[in-house]
Amino acid sequence: MSAGNAVLLLVDLQERLVPAMHDGERVVARAARLAEAATLLEVPVLATEQAPDKLGPTVARLADVAHLVVPKTRFAAADDVLFPPGRAEVVVAGVEAHVCVLQTALELLADGRRVLVVADAVGSRSVEDEQLALQRLRTAGAGIVTSEMVLFEWLRDAAHPRFREVQQLLK
Repeated sequence: MSAGNAVLLLVDLQERLVPAMHDGERVVARAARLAEAATLLEVPVLATEQAPDKLGPTVARLADVAHLVVPKTRFAAADDVLFPPGRAEVVVAGVEAHVCVLQTALELLADGRRVLVVADAVGSRSVEDEQLALQRLRTAGAGIVTSEMVLFEWLRDAAHPRFREVQQLLK
């Protein structure tokens, strides 16, 4: 995984949807950590919103860091998002793990992209749905990672000029 080859995709982290998720605040906090690090490391941050007229906009904590927010009605978002050229890795965070995150990741894998799903930054209403979605994604070829794994792999070296700033996000 490399910052120069990655895009961060935030799936449906919306005002009316997040509160219904099991441990939704943790999911948003980890997604925010990823988005802040992505901004520091010049990784594009893209977001989707499922039926925003019904589920509201992206949560305020994340709305300002996304370079592009794409409304959608399909559960899979891969066809709706224009990924920057030369960025083959998609780091995915969001909700619901077993619906939009799952279908988006499967579509991205089918399109030949490398997909890394951030286990501590995805959620569902039920823990069982979340766990089964992560198992299915692993079997399908997605990498299952944590937000810390992503940050340290994006940095690669403690001598990175942004190391201290990114390290502060872990506190």
